[in-house]
Amino acid sequence: MTDEQLKNKSKFKYNMSFYYQSTIIYFIVFIVYSLIRGQFVESSYTLIMHDPIIYLLAFIVVVAMIALLFNIYRNRFIEFSNEGLIFSDRFGSKLINKNDIYIIKIGKERRYGKSNPLKLIRIKIKSRIRPIIIRPSDYENENELVKRFHQLKTEIEKP
Repeated sequence: MTDEQLKNKSKFKYNMSFYYQSTIIYFIVFIVYSLIRGQFVESSYTLIMHDPIIYLLAFIVVVAMIALLFNIYRNRFIEFSNEGLIFSDRFGSKLINKNDIYIIKIGKERRYGKSNPLKLIRIKIKSRIRPIIIRPSDYENENELVKRFHQLKTEIEKP
């Protein structure tokens, strides 16, 4: 991406693929276990409902669905603006001015060109003791997000 396109791309949505995948996998395991555990009697299928594993799997599927729906409803994203960095969701947003940012530490790249899913970006703010920690792999277009943080880091270190 060129620098001009990168400046236009300033909104990075939270990546929901983990929640989709885990919900689907839990649901498939629940269905497969239910089919295996049930009984076929005279061309009809009856489900054994007194099995605690079925209750446990059903509970896990329900919790995964609630987490997925809550995160869809929450609609989190990071936005870069001229003033600074904005952390937003459906319930509100928080602006961190460029002047308030003390330092930005970006985790190192691996040698072999592979993306590191555990890479962290630490933003130290003057008014806070603990840094804000961001995992770029949790957001869509993680490579562009890291480039934007590199740009923000160079803007902060200039003066």
